[in-house]
Formats: sequence, C-alpha cells, structure tokens
Amino acid sequence: MATFLAKNAEVLVTMDGERRELRNAGLFARDGVIERVGPSVDLPETADTVLDCAGQILLPGLVNCHHHLDQVLTRNLPVGQNTNLFPWLKAHYRVWAAKTPTDLRTAVLVGCAELARSGCTTVFDQTYIWKNGCTLDDEIAAAREIGVRFAVSRGSMSLGESRGGLPPDDCVEDEAAILADSLRVIQRYHDPSPGSMLQVVLAPCSPFSVTADLMRESAALAREHGVRLHTHLCETLDEERFTLGRFGLRPVAYMETLGWVGDDVWYAHAVHVDDDEVRRFARAGAGVCHCPSSNMRLASGIAPIKKYIDAGVKTGLGVDGSASNDGSNLLGEVRQAMLLARLRMGLLPPEGPRTVLSTSDPLRADEWMTARQAIEIGTRGGAAVLGRNDIGSLEPGKQADFFTLDLSEIGYAGGQSDPVAAVVFCAPTLARSTVVGGRVVVADGRVATLDMEPVVREHNANAARLAAVSA
Repeated sequence: MATFLAKNAEVLVTMDGERRELRNAGLFARDGVIERVGPSVDLPETADTVLDCAGQILLPGLVNCHHHLDQVLTRNLPVGQNTNLFPWLKAHYRVWAAKTPTDLRTAVLVGCAELARSGCTTVFDQTYIWKNGCTLDDEIAAAREIGVRFAVSRGSMSLGESRGGLPPDDCVEDEAAILADSLRVIQRYHDPSPGSMLQVVLAPCSPFSVTADLMRESAALAREHGVRLHTHLCETLDEERFTLGRFGLRPVAYMETLGWVGDDVWYAHAVHVDDDEVRRFARAGAGVCHCPSSNMRLASGIAPIKKYIDAGVKTGLGVDGSASNDGSNLLGEVRQAMLLARLRMGLLPPEGPRTVLSTSDPLRADEWMTARQAIEIGTRGGAAVLGRNDIGSLEPGKQADFFTLDLSEIGYAGGQSDPVAAVVFCAPTLARSTVVGGRVVVADGRVATLDMEPVVREHNANAARLAAVSA
C-alpha cells in the first residue's frame, strides 16, 4: 500500500468543518486517502513519497466546475475578441466543428496541464460539438495522461437554425444518436465509487441549442443511471429574451417545466436571476458555477454570488472555455470571484441601489466577499456542486488532492501577515506542487506526468490550422 507524506508546510488550509488553518503542518495518506492531518511533528517520519513543503502554503485542490477544453484550440481568435455571447458563438461554432480527434487530444492535455499548474485537481469539461470522429473517449484518454481527477460530460446540441436555434444545422446532432451515445459512455466509464478518477455527466448545451424533448430525455436517462446534469443557464439577457419569446417563460421557470431544477443539477453562469429564483435553487438543492473572467470577457454581467452563498445555494467556480477566458487558471478565478463580488455589492447592495460610494458610506461587514470565502467556493463549494464528499477539504477519509504555493515568491513579498488571504489578494502564482490522489502531477512548477513541450508545439500547429477556418 503506497504511502505519501507532505510535511513542514508553513500553513496548511484544511477547509474542514472547523476551517482549521495549521502552522508547520502536513498530511499523511495511504493509497491516495488521507489518514492524518496535523502538525508535522505528529505525523509519521517516513513514507514511500515524501514532499517537503517548507516555506509553502498547502491548500485543498481546486475544483473546476465548468470548462470547454476543446476551446483551448481557439483562444484569442480575432473574430471573437470584441463581441458578446450570441455573435461570439456564431463566429466559433464551425471552427469548433472542424476539430479532429488529434486536435481534441492536445486541447485536453494543454487545458488540464494549465489547470493543474494553477492548483486544480478536479476538472469538469463540457464539449458539445462532435464531428470528424471525435468522441468522449478521446478526452478521457488524454485526461488520464495528465492524471487529473476528471468529471466529463457528454454535451450536445440538437436545435439548429432552421428550427429556431442558434447553432448552424451542420453543427447539431440527431437526438436519438445523442441519447444512445450518452448511455454508452455512462455504461463504459462512469465510476460512482469514493475516490473515483472519472465520472460522467449529461450536459445538453443550453436552452437556445437543444430541444425541450432532449432536455427531458437526458434528465430521465441521467436519473435512471445515477449521473448528474449540467447546462448553461441565465448567462445573458439574450438567453432570457429567447426563452421569453419562444416559451413565454424566464429561463429558470422553463427549466422547472423540464424537471431541470433539482439537487442533481448545476448551471454554468447563472448571472441573470432574481431573488425568488435564487431561493428556488436553494430549496431544490441545485448548484451554480460562477465563471467570473468569462462573464467579464463577454460583458455578460456579474453573477450574484454572495446572494447564492448567503441563501445556501451550492456554489463553485469554473474557468469556462479558453476562448471566452483565454486562460485556464483556476486560482485566478478565485481572485476574480472575490473582486467581482465586491464590485457587485458596492454597486447594488442588498438594501437597494446605492448612488454614492465613499468612506462615509461603507459596505456592511457581512456584504464583503472575503478571501477565505473565495477559497472555499473554489474547493468545498466545487466539490458540493459536483456531488462529491470525498474531495474539497483536507481531513481523514478524503482524497489526498492538494497543491502548494511558494510563499517566497516575489508576488507574496510583503503579504506574510496573512498568508492565506495573500493567496487571493496577491496576484496568482503557479503551484509549486499539485498532487492528485497521492500522485504528484506538478513538481517544482512543471507538469511531472508528461513532457509538455512537444504537446504544445503540436497544439499550436493544430490551433493555427483551425484559425484559418475562421479567417
């Protein structure tokens, strides 16, 4: 039985039930499961693998609840640099449809590697255009090469332009084929056991790209086989106008008619909601994934994250696609989440509009999103959104998923009075180490499981070919 010892961390952030922060501490794990967390002097002295974390802060692995890994192929395309969601999507659909299995492999490798270097240990992906022989199997094989914990969705689109949807008809699939492949990947790959490295989710893309029938049948199939459900919701006012015009309902009410508001469902973005809809999510146990950089990049709005947290809605973070964020740095999203929540509450606090902000008109103490709350939604919060109780914190019985940051980095100089807050307030640095289930995935800031240099060269060539499709 393989053992793992991490010791001498200057601070260890447990995110356990008591939210303990331990000095000169570490953890001991056996076969990827934590047995002990505490002061280094109280831990075993030896193990099969020993990681000395002196001068570092050790935190639970970050959980990414929303990504489109194939979009790593189309970062920064000129056609999408200066527009909002609907025209941005229409500019990209056919480019994404041109990808091949080889393209998809390098995209997953690059995206997962970039996430791991930002401290992310669990990656969720939603790919929804499947052409040229691309399959979910390609993604799964690539994620295994990196060694991240993977929650992967069988995404889908079925409502083309000729039927009133947004995507071109040649980018959508037949619904019977979608459901058949969804069943195939669930039966072949989904592992619900504690410590699972691979779980499958069903994820019809959005209200404007799939039919009501596909939403209902996907939900029925998922619930029959015990897998979770995910979709985009309330991302923009364009979407709200779409559901009001087509169904006479706001997006959340439309989801309720489809059986898509429940404790096995989470939504990406959830920006444009009212207070009653927040309460509906909380009552049903539904979750939300906040994607702050993407929402700013596309001018979608600021999600009411503090309201979600205060209402008890399960709340996590996502980097979203690397064509609407252009990066896959989840620690960066932790920081952005805190900053955007503060901006929103400064402009529109709970008691109503505020027209003047000054030192004589401060926010109430309970209105501030704190650094520790931001870390919590990136760890415990994300685990809850994905329906997992074996990750998200560092305590006995949980998976040994964690990352460390070097507190001697220039970016933390002068911030040592509160190292935990410095992780969020200071500019994000790359992880010194990232460990998944007791396996070192990032060592000394570099991916340890795969030589990434040839992958990046191949990926750049693949991306250049696809960029020509958009020209």
